[in-house]
Amino acid sequence: MILAFDIGGSRIRAAAWDGALRPLGEVPTPGDDPGAFLAAVTGFVTGHEQGIAISIAGVVDPVSGIGRVANIPAIDGISLECRIGAATGRPVRVLNDADCFALAEAEMGAGRGRSTVFGVILGSGVGGGLVVGGRVMTGAGSYAGEWGHGPVIRGEFAFRCGCGQVGCIDTVGSARGLERLHRKRTAELLGAEAIVAGWIAGEAEAGETMALWRELVAGPLAMVVNVVGAEVVPVGGGLSKAPGLVEYLDEAVRVRVLRRSRRPLLVPAECGADAGLLGAAMAGVAAWG
Repeated sequence: MILAFDIGGSRIRAAAWDGALRPLGEVPTPGDDPGAFLAAVTGFVTGHEQGIAISIAGVVDPVSGIGRVANIPAIDGISLECRIGAATGRPVRVLNDADCFALAEAEMGAGRGRSTVFGVILGSGVGGGLVVGGRVMTGAGSYAGEWGHGPVIRGEFAFRCGCGQVGCIDTVGSARGLERLHRKRTAELLGAEAIVAGWIAGEAEAGETMALWRELVAGPLAMVVNVVGAEVVPVGGGLSKAPGLVEYLDEAVRVRVLRRSRRPLLVPAECGADAGLLGAAMAGVAAWG
């Protein structure tokens, strides 16, 4: 049995994998207390686990094992693999949540049967993960797949990003980015859900904002597809749940990539809320199965 965790800023979800995913429950994430955090995780351990696999909202250096987890201070700057491994006597693997999402979609979701899968998250931020031949590609510093960052946008829509750069896709492609674009265009303070709802309803201003959003996001995403050779791009995150949005973006990306196809390239993700748990479990299977 593999014990899988999906750890976010507000909650810790646990499940067992023994050929199928069996939810074990969830607890609040102790954000500031390292001892309470360790107790919350080890409370799910029974002693029968082959290993412990964790999806986390942060990045883990593949050499040092040190994690950068900005929204959970209790574990920022430490090695969870070492800390939890020492407490449980079990091998531990920790992965970025976007990588787990991509792996879940590659193995059990919209990317099944494809060799190269690039998973995209369009939510409160813009993230991604690359899976080739069933393996997550992490790269130096564990940043492979993070297409949301890099100074690629110029002009009036080049906003400062939380990563310190200016013009990142994250600043316009996320839900907060969509709101920022609409406010820049119209001086109107609207939430992403309202903007998308207006677009679906045929409202002119919302439609222009969505067209701008698609124009800014489609080009950089097409470049990523060209570089990694993705056969399919499962899309998850809050924005992806809007009816027709993935298809709307897909149309713009497909005319910009070198490999032309009538089949959709961007497709809605299929694993839903369990993607983190499933991806962690699949990583565990690859490591210990």
